[in-house]
Amino acid sequence: MALTDHSDVFIGSTGDGWTFVVLNRRIRNGARILTGAGFTAREHQGRTLYLLPPETAQDAHERAGVAAYGLMAHTLDLVDLAWTTRQHGATPSREPDVTICFTDHAVTATAATDQAAAVLAQHGFTPAGAKRQYALPPGLGESDAVSAVVRAESHLYADGISVRIDLDIATPQDIPPAPSRPGAAPAPPLAPPVKRRSR
Repeated sequence: MALTDHSDVFIGSTGDGWTFVVLNRRIRNGARILTGAGFTAREHQGRTLYLLPPETAQDAHERAGVAAYGLMAHTLDLVDLAWTTRQHGATPSREPDVTICFTDHAVTATAATDQAAAVLAQHGFTPAGAKRQYALPPGLGESDAVSAVVRAESHLYADGISVRIDLDIATPQDIPPAPSRPGAAPAPPLAPPVKRRSR
């Protein structure tokens, strides 16, 4: 599974500024809610993505907020780690106080202030080598890591500390494919090549 697959609804941002929504289960009127909020549906590697192109944080915040509000009438299992919808997160000229990065092997963070570092510590981040560098424990499962980041980001945001989440997804094309469904029939084996007799 990918980090986008652990909740009914995942809202995130690509490195190049697109806001995206992944629906991991069928949600009544989900497509209508998202397209009504201005998202465009696109088929991508076995799943439908809902995308907003790069725009101002205020516009993205409003559109994603309308979509999230509509979807929460059907599920509360929603994760929002989109930096593009945060007023402070979509301004490239200003460095956030905290940057949290997902990679294949770790979840790391940098904190510009002691206050930000203290919040990270409350949510399981520990010092990791260089000054102001932190990481979640390496044995933490992906679902637990996503939950820890959601809690940390919410706490930081509530305290007025700017934070940006880097999902390690550079463009919409890099959004992970849909997970394989358990119990799906295996693909039939390829037929062996037909040997032709030489004459």
